[in-house]
Order: sequence, then C-alpha cells, then structure tokens
Amino acid sequence: MQAEASSAQVKRFEEEFARLRKQQRLQLIGFAIVFLVVFKFAADISNFTPQRLAAGLPRIGEYLSFTLPEIRLTSLFGDVAYWYYGFFRWLGLLFDTILIALMATIFGAIGGFILCFAASRNLAPHFWVYFVFRRLAEIARTVPEIVYALIFVVSFGIGPFAGFLALSVHATGALGKLFAEANENLDERQLEGVRATGGNWFEVIRFAVLPQVLPNFITYTLWRLELSIRSAAIVGFVGAGGIGQELYHAISFNYYEDVSAIVLMIILTITMIDLICEKIRHRIIGKESLH
Repeated sequence: MQAEASSAQVKRFEEEFARLRKQQRLQLIGFAIVFLVVFKFAADISNFTPQRLAAGLPRIGEYLSFTLPEIRLTSLFGDVAYWYYGFFRWLGLLFDTILIALMATIFGAIGGFILCFAASRNLAPHFWVYFVFRRLAEIARTVPEIVYALIFVVSFGIGPFAGFLALSVHATGALGKLFAEANENLDERQLEGVRATGGNWFEVIRFAVLPQVLPNFITYTLWRLELSIRSAAIVGFVGAGGIGQELYHAISFNYYEDVSAIVLMIILTITMIDLICEKIRHRIIGKESLH
C-alpha cells in the first residue's frame, strides 16, 4: 500500500515537473519573440544595418588618422613639443574642468543627501512625501547635463558657472536615487530598535540609518565624481567652460592634431582619477585589508 502511494507521489511529481518545464520553455520562447520584435523596431528606428556599420567604420579610422601627428624617432622631442604647443593652457583648462566637476559633485552629494531620506519608501513619513521627492530626483537626473548647461548658459552667460550648475542639478538627482536605494536595502531591525526606544524620525536617521549607509554614500559620491569629470568635458561644448570648450573649438575648425592632444590629456586625467577613487573606495569598504 505504501509502495503504491509512494509511486503515485513520484508520478505526480514527475508530471508537475514536466508541466513546469514546458511552461518555462513556452515563456522563454515568448520572451525571445518579444525581444526579436523589439530589436527589429529599435534597429529600424536607429537605422542600424550591418552594411551601414561596415561602411562607416573605415571613416572613423580615417578621421583618427587625421588627428594623429607625425612623430619621428629622429626628432621625437621636437615633434611632441610641436604637438603639445598649447600644453600649459590646456592643462589650466583641464584643471578648471576638474574643479568644476569636484564642486558639482560636492553640491550634488549634499542635494542628494537632502532628497534621499524622504525619497525612500521605508523612511518617508507619508506616501505623498515619498512620491514628490522621488519625482524631484527623477526630473533632476532625467534631463541631460548638456540641456541644463544650455539653459544656464542662456541664464547666467558663458563660463564655468553654468557648467557647475548643470552638473550639480544632474548629480543631485542621480545621487538622490542611489542614496535612496541604499536606504531601502538597509537592515530594518535597527530602525525598529530606535523606534522602540521612543526615537523620532530624525533620531532614526541619525542612529539607525546613517551608520549603515554612509559607506555606500561615500562610494557612490566618488563614482559620481568620475562621471562628473567626463560630463564637465562635454558641457563645455555649449560654452559651459573648461577643456570641453577648447575641444569644441578644435573640432569646429578642424585643428586635427589639437583634437588628439586634448582627448589624450582627458583620457589620462580620467584614468588617474579613476585609479585614485578606486583606491579610496577600497579603503573605505575595507577591501585592502583582505589582501
């Protein structure tokens, strides 16, 4: 009797397992069809075809070849010096770009810090507070930095101040979202402990939330600094100051060798800052102590 019952259970299990496998296969096929349809529409809208890609790639190589200077071993230092004739001026503009990005990141982190607690579902005192602050963060980060830069250039004139404001607004929205998500992933037991002792909302934030999320906040801020430096070089294209303005001038007037010199300086600068920020992040999270 027990053997028959056991055999019936095994049979039901196998039937249920087969049904689930069939259901998963059908779902996978359905998702694949939807993906292919969406991909086809996306390719049509973006005019993507292998033929266009194959035809355009050589042109990229041609343009890059125009920007590279002629450097000979027999006159290496002279050719490099001629290539970087504007080195000190470009270095000053690059330093301005870094300072713009740094100030924008600091103010963006402050703005994101102010937004994030009310924009966290588990910390907002009311749903409407959460909804309003979450939407504010979305508006701030959804509009591209270059659009903000255009608005602020018209309002405040050409120069670094417009770039600083544009990057600050976007950084506020981006960091506000990242900080809020860190808040929503924290350990709720510490919040309940502070509330159980009669702590108010501010005390909950101070003693239960910040000790848990502060390392994440610092990590996200350093990551945002790296992005802000890249963005600061772009907003300069619309007159928002920094090295981007000089790069736009070189591209517009076909000063090919100037383009490659400035781009190389930007790449090396961002690489160095990435390495420094990575070192700081590892020290903050204690990763270096594991080596």
